[in-house]
Amino acid sequence: MPAKDTYHDAVKNALIKEGWTITADPYRIKYKDAELFADLAAEKPIAAERSGHKIVVEIKSFLSPSPMRDFEVALGQYILYRDLIKLTEPEYTIYLAIKDGIYLNFFERDSIKEITKINQLLLIVVDMEKEEIVEWIS
Repeated sequence: MPAKDTYHDAVKNALIKEGWTITADPYRIKYKDAELFADLAAEKPIAAERSGHKIVVEIKSFLSPSPMRDFEVALGQYILYRDLIKLTEPEYTIYLAIKDGIYLNFFERDSIKEITKINQLLLIVVDMEKEEIVEWIS
């Protein structure tokens, strides 16, 4: 089982604050001969704003000296997980959770915005210090 990301608990707490129920920590993705683990799975109750919505969340810190390299790895992992989830549990939607500062300083770059759009990357932007979701980006 993989090690928890630096911001794992902050993202988990931010989701709980918004009314999400954590259903898996980590979330196992199993398809034929592949077995991988995303960080979290969560569900929001039917009466809530995102009624009956089920999500998988992959958390990335972007702490290396090269945010572009971190992005390459995160994007590849996101696409792999997304495609396997479509094959196994298509009711789930996968999101990449990132720190608000990374979003503002890296994901707002024109090139990254375009790649994010092309690959239909869904983001949860989190204030890690306050453990609060700043924005959902679809």
